[in-house]
Amino acid sequence: MAARRMVEVFSAGCAVCDEAVAAVQRLAGSSCNVQVLDMRDAQVANRARALGIRSVPAVVIDGQVASCCAGRGVDEQVLRAAGIGQP
Repeated sequence: MAARRMVEVFSAGCAVCDEAVAAVQRLAGSSCNVQVLDMRDAQVANRARALGIRSVPAVVIDGQVASCCAGRGVDEQVLRAAGIGQP
């Protein structure tokens, strides 16, 4: 029997995160081990940072951030270009 995939969902406990958790659990079924991790826990936040997670919800499958969850988060250059900090 093949090993089950390890799926981690990084969540802040908000409604959007809850929807993502439900979707992942529905999709994973019994073929994956799904673990929901609370970003309000300092150790979880440190693990997320080490993985390059910049926003939540985020999904990690077998130690790799899912492509749909990579490269997001606050980008200072984009905010400055949009006018933040300018009169």
